Amino acid sequence: MKQESKKGNQISRRGMLPILGSTLLIPFLGFGKPLDDNIISEENEEYQTLLKPDGSTVKVKINTLKKSKIIKKNISNKALLNWLGRKL
Repeated sequence: MKQESKKGNQISRRGMLPILGSTLLIPFLGFGKPLDDNIISEENEEYQTLLKPDGSTVKVKINTLKKSKIIKKNISNKALLNWLGRKL
C-alpha cells in the first residue's frame, strides 16, 4: 500500500511528455504575434542620405529631419569645409 501512494505523488517520465509537448505548442497559439502596423509603417518610411563630419554618409528618416532644429542656415562652402575638418 505504501508503494502505490508514492506512485500517485511522483511524476514519471511518461507523465512529463504531455507537459513538454503542450509547452511546445504555445507559439502556435498566437501569443507572440508581431504587430503588423509597426512593420508596415517602418517599411514606408523615406530616408535621406546626409554627410557626417568625418565624411561618411548616414541614412536618416525624413520625419526626423522635419522635427530637427536648424542651428545655422545657408552656410558657405568655406564654413562647411572647416566644420568637416578639411582646409582649402
